[in-house]
Amino acid sequence: MNFQGRGDLMAGLITRMLTEPDKRLLWKFVYNFGWKGMRSVDRFQKRLKKGEFFPAFLFISVTNNCNLSCRGCWSTVTKPPREIGVETLRRIIDECRKQGSYFFGILGGEPLLYKGLFDLIGQYPDCYFLLFTNGMLMTDAVAARMRELGNVSPLISVEGLGEVSDERRGGKRVYEKTMEGIELCRRYRLIFGVATSVCKTNMKDLACEEYVNELISRGVHYVWYYIYRPVGPDPAPELALSTDEITELRRFMVDIRTKAPIVVVDAYWDHMGRALCPAAVGIANHVGPGGDIEPCPPIQFSFDNVGNGDNLYSKINQSNFLKSFRTFVSKTTRGCILMEDPGKLKAFMKKEQARDSSGRASVFDELSHMVPSCSHDMAGHEIPERSWAYRFAKKHWFFGFGAYG
Repeated sequence: MNFQGRGDLMAGLITRMLTEPDKRLLWKFVYNFGWKGMRSVDRFQKRLKKGEFFPAFLFISVTNNCNLSCRGCWSTVTKPPREIGVETLRRIIDECRKQGSYFFGILGGEPLLYKGLFDLIGQYPDCYFLLFTNGMLMTDAVAARMRELGNVSPLISVEGLGEVSDERRGGKRVYEKTMEGIELCRRYRLIFGVATSVCKTNMKDLACEEYVNELISRGVHYVWYYIYRPVGPDPAPELALSTDEITELRRFMVDIRTKAPIVVVDAYWDHMGRALCPAAVGIANHVGPGGDIEPCPPIQFSFDNVGNGDNLYSKINQSNFLKSFRTFVSKTTRGCILMEDPGKLKAFMKKEQARDSSGRASVFDELSHMVPSCSHDMAGHEIPERSWAYRFAKKHWFFGFGAYG
């Protein structure tokens, strides 16, 4: 796939979006996600000026049930599975809508194991839902339901090719089954993406131009790269990237954005290449399957819970815990405090008397044994965006909002 210039590249991406997905789904994506997403960030910034905090985007883990057992995953299957109540989920969405936030990342475990998920999504046609899934439970019926709804985009995780994927994910023929799920997304003309947690065993295979071109040929519209975090009961710290590898990954993303007609997502660097922590900025937070309000999905500590009927806006805006966390992280690093200094994070959580919200009652102990690893903070060696489109979008959406002074 050879695009001669930026005009050709943008034309190629526009052509793909106009011809590949269903037109109704494209309209939902442009309006519910694009236009409303920009407005939600604008309202987030206005709240900041008034000293109020409520995220522009909320991530919700609806269940900890899963059909795989991935290394480095922070979600642990319990018996019975922990699942957020449907009424609680409705209340969360309703309260976000009142604050002008219409975008939700739906996580698990495996969210397709949450019964009634699509019925609930269907009740909110004015919102947009990004479904983080391993893709192995995709069927004709599931893909058809997503097309019918129009306001949900599956983000399918690919963690390696062949044996690497099986080893990382604790299953058999995982890559092949995931590709079958991707093919169903294309067949039903969905807007869909692929996510990769980049580690030592998959970086060469998945963070390269050949792989991105293969995704394009399979009809994938966006790809999300993020750095492997050695957390959870099976952290596998030997898979964590080195500083040089993180720099190589960042350089690859900046370059591929000028070459391939596909959206390349990351949420951890601004337009100048400076590291960001969305939780430190306050633009995004996470609600776990037990209703616990957490800084982000892998940091499973909480002081506040929304499962008992309390108002989500009040809980987040008035949370001394979240406020202290934002201050603590922004003064400590621009990167990921969990990766860089788990000991300091543990001490902070002890000081704040935060609860282990993982459901396995072992996170404090896990932090004690966690090996510090390199994060995405490239202080002094930042790589700015080369693409004008990404530079503009990041400057106006993810430029730090004054969190780092």
